[in-house]
Amino acid sequence: MVKPVCSVPHPLDGEKVPLTVFDRAAADAFIPTVLVYPGPAPSNEAVKEGLLRAIAAYPHLAGQLALDDHGRRFLHVNNEGVLLIEAAVPVDLADVLVDGRMAGDAEDLYPTIPEENIGAALLQIQLNRYRCGGLVVGICSHHHAADGHSMSMFFTAWATAVREGKDFTTPTPFLGRARTSVPRSTPAPVFDHRSREFTCGDRDSYAVVPMDRIKNLTVHFTAEFVADLKAHVGARCSTFQCLLAHVWKKITAARELKPEEFTKVRVAVNCRGRANPPVPMDFFGNMVLWAFPRLQVRDVLNSSYGGVVGAIRDAVARIDDEYVQSFVDFGGVADANGEELVATAAAAGTMFCPDAEVDSWLGFRFHQLDFGTGAPSAFIPPDLPIEGLMIFVPSRKANGGVDLFMAVAEEHVAAFEEIIYSLD
Repeated sequence: MVKPVCSVPHPLDGEKVPLTVFDRAAADAFIPTVLVYPGPAPSNEAVKEGLLRAIAAYPHLAGQLALDDHGRRFLHVNNEGVLLIEAAVPVDLADVLVDGRMAGDAEDLYPTIPEENIGAALLQIQLNRYRCGGLVVGICSHHHAADGHSMSMFFTAWATAVREGKDFTTPTPFLGRARTSVPRSTPAPVFDHRSREFTCGDRDSYAVVPMDRIKNLTVHFTAEFVADLKAHVGARCSTFQCLLAHVWKKITAARELKPEEFTKVRVAVNCRGRANPPVPMDFFGNMVLWAFPRLQVRDVLNSSYGGVVGAIRDAVARIDDEYVQSFVDFGGVADANGEELVATAAAAGTMFCPDAEVDSWLGFRFHQLDFGTGAPSAFIPPDLPIEGLMIFVPSRKANGGVDLFMAVAEEHVAAFEEIIYSLD
């Protein structure tokens, strides 16, 4: 375990920080991330020193999950530190990195995910040093500590600290978790948050299959393809919106669903700027909710790209300040009743068909994750264990564009790969 470097204790040192309702809606899981740096990469010692400088500004990551006297979880900001493992790999990185993917099991590149989360280090890192001098950084962070936006901020600070060394200026992120979840004096939730954010009611009806029936695919969309796709939409739209509309159309077609069936996509939405008053964008913690665009299969397949993008945009727009406050009020009512809210995660092998779930890492600042010898040459997500789960990531290929990582049922792979680049 390694501990932060700071001249004076952080004001939060020793605090027992209750989980907010946003924390409790996040997955009770460690989220792995793997970043690849070709040689010559900075020394392990330089990377470690930068880590200890950066972590001082994010004290929750050096703490642990714990239980209070009532069995409720909290973040214990106890400065127990970060688990850091160093591994020497006796091969050249070029021998095992093929087209942006690692040959072999990516799970070997980051620390073993703990079976018990209580008391485990919330941030766990493995530095894999290859014979050629290349470095693969495997990171696991617990989702109750921070969402993807927050971890992107931390990674950027870490890279900056490595580059700047003793000249590094410690950032001052907004750490006021309690201020993100203040219920009204008389809490008045008006939406069904229990089924949307916590139990996802109809998930119980999803099939669970052996893991070998779910295949992980990587699809590269060039910048030119994305531009053509936006032209097909016929109206202003984001890269994420047009790509999600495209993939939703193609996976729906590949699944050969009945026209009258309904299909929906669970879309993560950053709520920092949607709350009233807004929460600073440098808030470190969790502040994500989900939108659920839903259409009949015939409408997904037959509507224009603009129509499907409109359905996605409208669903996301409904996650507004009223919805966010209703969610916070729901958490306030649960707290008043002594209820422990726990998000229900889908089991490995779950088939989301006819539905899907998407995470976007398109705002992840990979170009800023430069330890001093250049940005990472590859981002490697873990194997996705749930059919219909997809992640959009900025491509590290020379021509830019976007990479899609998606879990697809074995019986749908051939049809999906055949049509994924078609704009018909």
